[in-house]
Amino acid sequence: MSHTVRIEDTGLSYACAPRESLLEGLNRLGLRGIPTGCRGGGCGVCKIEVLAGQFQTRVMSRDHVSDDDVAHHRLLACRVYPASDLSLKVIGKLQRKVCNPASVR
Repeated sequence: MSHTVRIEDTGLSYACAPRESLLEGLNRLGLRGIPTGCRGGGCGVCKIEVLAGQFQTRVMSRDHVSDDDVAHHRLLACRVYPASDLSLKVIGKLQRKVCNPASVR
């Protein structure tokens, strides 16, 4: 079963299975220039803030995600997996590409 992930900054939504990261689902939107970095939680380019919904996380670099970030659900999309429908805000380096209308093919 897939969950719906809504990007509040843009109004875009996509389906994301519980076994795939939010970044993997985001890549299916077909936006140009999405920075994907290491895909292992080490580079910090895919930072998001989960506004609503349930999720699971995997280990991510504390160089890019502080205790305050974790407390406010500011996480790396490559290490977040949906457990329900989610609403998120794109922050950091990913924001330029996702929230830019010219990125949409």
